[in-house]
Amino acid sequence: MFALLLALTEGERHGYGLMGDVDRLTEGAITLGPGTLYRTLQRLRVEGLVEETGADPEAARADRRAERRRRYRITPAGYAAVRNEAERLAALLASDAAQRLLEGQPAAGE
Repeated sequence: MFALLLALTEGERHGYGLMGDVDRLTEGAITLGPGTLYRTLQRLRVEGLVEETGADPEAARADRRAERRRRYRITPAGYAAVRNEAERLAALLASDAAQRLLEGQPAAGE
């Protein structure tokens, strides 16, 4: 969910575009299949974090298949949620324990 919301902070996207964005943002660590993507987007919609905007009119003129593509954008509540999670993760990474781990120092008692 975090990766999808983070991708949507870059702008409105259609589902398959989001799959590529998540792959790029996570450097391949998270690869979403269509089922997972659309179930997660539906959950985010129900929670009010994402909204569906419909097809891109310019793309639809150029490609009839684009008429069926649903586009999504982050809501203000979604932006607040992804920002809060980013701040929480940043604080964890700034902790002494995380810094020791990232520097390759052994854990206490090793």
